[in-house]
Amino acid sequence: MKIGLLKNVTHAPAFVAIKKGYLQDRLGANVKVEVQGFNNGSDFSTAMATGEIDIGYVGPSPVINQYVRSKNIKIVSGANNGGAVLVARKGAGVTSVKDLAGKLVAVPTKGSTNEISLRLLLQEQGLKVTTDKSGVQIIAMAPADTLTAMKQGQVDAALLPEPWGTQIANEGIGEIAVDWDQVPPNKGNYPLTIIVASDGFLKAHRDLAKSVLLANEDAIQFIQGHPEDTYKLVSDELKELTGKGLDAELIKAALSHLSLTTNIDQEALQAMAQVAVDAGYIKDVGADGLDLTGLYDLSLLKETQEGK
Repeated sequence: MKIGLLKNVTHAPAFVAIKKGYLQDRLGANVKVEVQGFNNGSDFSTAMATGEIDIGYVGPSPVINQYVRSKNIKIVSGANNGGAVLVARKGAGVTSVKDLAGKLVAVPTKGSTNEISLRLLLQEQGLKVTTDKSGVQIIAMAPADTLTAMKQGQVDAALLPEPWGTQIANEGIGEIAVDWDQVPPNKGNYPLTIIVASDGFLKAHRDLAKSVLLANEDAIQFIQGHPEDTYKLVSDELKELTGKGLDAELIKAALSHLSLTTNIDQEALQAMAQVAVDAGYIKDVGADGLDLTGLYDLSLLKETQEGK
């Protein structure tokens, strides 16, 4: 079984499920688990569409985009709500969202969940996204490159998944202008990390998919009950994925910005999808609007909860 995930602390349940052995225990000794890390959701979605991975953890926006194109992917569970912050470069003159007018703001990738949240933030303040300084300019940039660009004064602000915002703030490069629990939709209570599976994998291996959901629940319970023991597990998995671990205090701060849950807020995802439609990332929407009912298969999640 091939499982994918992103290299962010917002994917902590996946890291713990792997490191604590919950994933292998639930799947059984006869199932070989291959883990593939991705830098962004777009690459993850492409890998799932081409069969490189079967199931995994990712943000919802690239999944919605893929579903509209191909209808061959399902959201099966939540993992984490929130965990992204808007960080502003020191000296950029940004202390609130309104100050972003005329500024350059970075997001990890175009059409990402973080960009959708940024666009919602701007909408709330009546700001428009433009390609010049008459409004807010958005640029796609890997978080590590964003940190460097901020140091060099090339980017004014960024909406990033943790731990990047906290790291930029801790290094004295920037300050958090909008904390995680104020980022829309729902003031941080929106799906940022979800579990998705390909239709083919679900049809052929529903038992394995259910095992992944059970391991996810095991991991969430461990993180909530043993936060101090979680920091090293997260750092060790990040080291395997990226070659570099993280300081425990940074992981602690980042984890405090997460709301771990298996629940899926479909209304929030519908609102985020509409922003993607308005931005031109989702095209060919029918006359009745965007229908996402076929995107969800929460039957396995229901089974895991009923079994408790």
